[in-house]
Amino acid sequence: MTTIEVDENEYGCWTVLRVRGEMDLVTSPRIRRRVHDAVAGGRHDLVVDLSAVRFCDSSGVGVLIASRRLLRSCGGRLRLILPEDRDGHVGHVGRVLAALGVRRLFEVYDDVPGALTGAAERAEAEERAEAEATAEAERAEQAAAERPATAAELADAALPGQRVSDRIAP
Repeated sequence: MTTIEVDENEYGCWTVLRVRGEMDLVTSPRIRRRVHDAVAGGRHDLVVDLSAVRFCDSSGVGVLIASRRLLRSCGGRLRLILPEDRDGHVGHVGRVLAALGVRRLFEVYDDVPGALTGAAERAEAEERAEAEATAEAERAEQAAAERPATAAELADAALPGQRVSDRIAP
């Protein structure tokens, strides 16, 4: 028998839905209803804690994607809790999302406090900024290496007693 339990708590502007059990064809409509009820109640910032979900099929993933779309359409945010297990491996729902290629669509956190403060969001933004700075520096180096040398640069690089015109092949 498939079971699902959903508890709801509010933390400031955030509503946290703690889901326990199995997300499948039978239980997914219940999760969808809870999300819709939260949005209808004016709560547009939602954290879905999936750390106690033992099983998730495509209908469960569909609910998560539809929830993301719904919240984005009303200017809201959706964050998922997908912690690693004791061995540092991604949990079941995380593996399913990754296998389907949709994990990148979601803001993912290890725990509720991190999701509420946006710790991962800040860390990802810092990583993106650092990666962009590194990429920009590499592009600048590449552009400098590819552009033709000026006469002044060639003159500076000329050997003593060598004229620039001697080093340039026709």
